[in-house]
Amino acid sequence: MFSIAPPIERESEREAWPAELVRRSQAGDPAAYEELYRTHVGQIHALCLRLGGPDRATELTQDVFVRVWTRIRSYRGDAAFTTWLYRVAFNVIRDSQRSESRRRSRLDDRAEVDGWPAASSSVEPEARIDLERAIASLPDRARNALVLHDIHGFRCREVAEITGTAPGTIQAHLHRARRLLKERLSR
Repeated sequence: MFSIAPPIERESEREAWPAELVRRSQAGDPAAYEELYRTHVGQIHALCLRLGGPDRATELTQDVFVRVWTRIRSYRGDAAFTTWLYRVAFNVIRDSQRSESRRRSRLDDRAEVDGWPAASSSVEPEARIDLERAIASLPDRARNALVLHDIHGFRCREVAEITGTAPGTIQAHLHRARRLLKERLSR
């Protein structure tokens, strides 16, 4: 079946986050960083699984935490640490999707030149599609909004901050994702 990561804590609970761990991590304390890692790795892996796919989730999770370690000093505390962490994760996943898309495009172009048919990007229709497959088949922006909002529990405003998108656009993506998900699951 599938598993859904437990929802992250609400904003009032985030404010109670032990800022000392973040401060020590920023100072280069590996034990503090390890504690931050252990606290958040499950949620970040679930995000990578849903947005990056099962084949790349572990690698993406590692990439996220390497980037967090190298950039934790840039965290200023303007937003909750969890929001900043998800923003880093989202950027790593998005960068990976972009490079994969460019790679596929180059391979498709080469295949067409060499006389081979280009790889199809359409999803094979199935009589019984489970929730994870339906979510994975959503367009990137709709899937991103749905996963961050409905599964990981961020508010539209927070999703907008994580993705660098306007809150109204996030609401439109959520509406589209839910409509598409409903259509795909009703087949």
